[in-house]
Amino acid sequence: MQIVLTNEYISVKTVIRRFAVLTLIIGCVFVSCKKGDIFSVEGNIQSAEGDTLYLEHRGLAGIVLLDSAILNDKGSFKFKEPAPKNPEFYQLRIRNKVVAFAVDSVESLRVTADASNLYGSFTVEDSYSNDQLRKVDDMRMKTEQEINSLEKLHTAKEIDDITFLNSLDSVLTLYKKEISNLILGNPSSAAAYYAVFQKINDYLIFDPYDKKDYPMFGAVATSWNRYYPETERTTHLYNFTVNALQTRRQLEKQEELFQNITVETESGLPDISLPGVNGERIPLSSLKEKVVLLDFVVYSADFSPKHNIDLNSLYQRYNSRGFEIYQVSFDSNEHFWKTSADNLPWVTVRDPRSVSTPLLSLYNVREIPTSFIIDREGDLIGRVEDYSQLSEQLDKVL
Repeated sequence: MQIVLTNEYISVKTVIRRFAVLTLIIGCVFVSCKKGDIFSVEGNIQSAEGDTLYLEHRGLAGIVLLDSAILNDKGSFKFKEPAPKNPEFYQLRIRNKVVAFAVDSVESLRVTADASNLYGSFTVEDSYSNDQLRKVDDMRMKTEQEINSLEKLHTAKEIDDITFLNSLDSVLTLYKKEISNLILGNPSSAAAYYAVFQKINDYLIFDPYDKKDYPMFGAVATSWNRYYPETERTTHLYNFTVNALQTRRQLEKQEELFQNITVETESGLPDISLPGVNGERIPLSSLKEKVVLLDFVVYSADFSPKHNIDLNSLYQRYNSRGFEIYQVSFDSNEHFWKTSADNLPWVTVRDPRSVSTPLLSLYNVREIPTSFIIDREGDLIGRVEDYSQLSEQLDKVL
């Protein structure tokens, strides 16, 4: 009997032990699953005792506050949030200073920084993805500084218009070459997505409607669609890229239709036929029987806003009397030009060859802006030497 009891006792004990082990395993699995649904970011922000640190999501619809913490004397903090389904972008904000970082699904990130120089001191330990993000930021800021320096030299008239445009193109070309290597090296990364949407002065550096820039968007969209299908950010990127491709192909077809059309003018004035904002070619000669101001400009130049405001005053005053403006832009950034020209009431076209166009030498343009007055017969009657006297010149012609 004693043996039976002992055996029964041992059997029950074994069952209990096995059940406890199984429960522990199930519990561990459950905890592991719960852990797998979150990411954490923790660390220390120096020089910020008593300040509030905010964790924010940089989503497609804007910035959303997720959490906050009041920093102690050590500046320590820890945030936990649901893990994203694709590489996603967040930021830490303290006072009016912000630093961005990426989260690649389930991660535990450790960061350190000093609030007195938040961006300069911000580091994410052992995170290749965030190292690449920082590289993109540094390259963009360097390019922006170079562009700002060129604009100052141009404003001070230390360099002429043509030199300014050539230098601007060179700076942007170098940036695109270097950043393209980063994008194509790993197009499914957070850094690649981040890079194609970088802006300078609120304009995309990579223009999705430009045939030379489009492959960057195409590479990232294709890769994200493969690795992170049906997520919100992937869907947005993919649709954005496909729409840009369709628009560009439509414009290219229109371009082909116009390439074989030869426009001649009876006056012998060199004709101009360039695409407008909607992609259709508009010949200068189509404005015959009107008095035309042929205006060569660059919208991204510092003079442009005031120049167009002054022209608008003239246009509103003289348009009803048969006055028209044919404005030729040499902006290298088509997206910037379209945005700037879209609401102008006169004819606006763009030469995609920018400062390499033969138009500049054909019309003997040495500085920008340069304008000419063309009479109703299509004859060029003079170059505008002083824009303040343009009203008097138009009164004589009209």
